[in-house]
Amino acid sequence: MLAAWHWVAAIPRNIWGGFCAVGRGFCAVVCAVGRFFRSIWRGILATPGAIWRTPLRMYRRATVWRNWLLAKVTYLQEESARWKTAFTIAKMPYTALRACGLNPQAAAALLVAGSTAGTGVIVNETLLAERSFSGGDSGVYSAPLDIPTSYTEGDNTLLVQLSTVPVGEIVIDSIDVGTAYANSALPSGESNAVEIGGSAAKSNYLEVGHLIIDRWHCTTFRMENTEAHTLNITGSVADGLSISPVPGVIRKRAVGGGNRAENMSVANSTYDMIKIEAPTTSVNGQVDVLRISNLATRGGGCLISYVKAGTISIEYLTVGAGDGLAVKDLVVATTTSYTVADISDNVEELTSPLPAP
Repeated sequence: MLAAWHWVAAIPRNIWGGFCAVGRGFCAVVCAVGRFFRSIWRGILATPGAIWRTPLRMYRRATVWRNWLLAKVTYLQEESARWKTAFTIAKMPYTALRACGLNPQAAAALLVAGSTAGTGVIVNETLLAERSFSGGDSGVYSAPLDIPTSYTEGDNTLLVQLSTVPVGEIVIDSIDVGTAYANSALPSGESNAVEIGGSAAKSNYLEVGHLIIDRWHCTTFRMENTEAHTLNITGSVADGLSISPVPGVIRKRAVGGGNRAENMSVANSTYDMIKIEAPTTSVNGQVDVLRISNLATRGGGCLISYVKAGTISIEYLTVGAGDGLAVKDLVVATTTSYTVADISDNVEELTSPLPAP
């Protein structure tokens, strides 16, 4: 009887415990659902910040790689400058002899024969030091490169080849050419110290916006197979003149448009020969301004041929082989044509070549 009574008395507690268990389960479900929606809400709130921070993280990572690369490039540039300075100092005896008027071969021979430097200076100059158009080195130059595409030891010719890449400006100033300096000679088989233009054999021309020929001293000067919208020949003196261009209808011309090559410039150097040509068959070479000033030439003539120009300005030539006025040393042939011309103040006068150095 007592046991039955205890069982009956426990019924309310069991019922209450059941309700409590159900309540705890319900609360757990409600809390889980709350946590789920809270995580979704936090994700929604965090999304704009993540979107904003992602490009910044990517940028910071990119700058790390950029700074690493720039540090390496800067280091290489600094090392290159140090080596170039070292080679410049090492070749100073050679450069000084070139400045005194000796050609590369004579300067090299003098250094090898007359000093303890031996061939080290020559190696620095010809192998380790970088040859360049702007540095006054001979060789074959193809625009837009300032370094030669090829060169031959013993050949002191400056050869500029112009093809499909137009050049903005080429300036050659204060140069001795041919036999105008000590121990020099024209290249084998050549009769001209200066040649500018295209070629009949290659069916091409040299196209020039403005060709400026200023203060040349030549044994002979000849211009042929050339056309210019404006032709100016003034202030020249020659041991015999024959200036006979013919009028024509020549268009104005300039070379421009697109990605032109960098300007090229050289001054105060010596060459056995200067040649500016269009090397490719049926392709005209192009340069907008070709300025050649203060040339002293000897041992060969100066030739302009197969040029198409907007303007050709020829000023203050001194031409003569010392063979008298009857022989025409300055010739502008009838194969030269123009639209507008100023041919004035040119005189015949007994003129001799430059004296031997």
